[in-house]
Amino acid sequence: MIFEHKLRVRYAETDRMGYCYYGNFAAFFEVARVEALRELGITYRKLEDDGVILPVLDYQIKYFKPAFYDEELRIETIIERVKGARIFFSYKTYNEKNEQLNQATTTLVFVDFHTKKPMIPPADLVEVLSKATNISS
Repeated sequence: MIFEHKLRVRYAETDRMGYCYYGNFAAFFEVARVEALRELGITYRKLEDDGVILPVLDYQIKYFKPAFYDEELRIETIIERVKGARIFFSYKTYNEKNEQLNQATTTLVFVDFHTKKPMIPPADLVEVLSKATNISS
């Protein structure tokens, strides 16, 4: 299942050349990831209220083309799998011409807020992810 999120490159996110600063993509992917989970009825707020946090363990990206000021970007997010205490995401970013700008992956870890130790994801979350994405832990 591919989740799509659109956003526009703001002036403050560009450098002197009008290019979107490369470091902004980590934040863009976070927004896309949060919205993908929200589409499944899973919110970070609810997870955190239930004592589950999701820090990023790994982030990798490969750039093909730059994004520019005022371009609308489309980020495709895929929840690849849940394995143990980890959840794996992949992303592709496209510009208005449907040119692929980059591709990336993140690995997040389910962590107990109180103990700060990795934990198995809540069963209800795994069930929702399994039904919606055909993945399993």
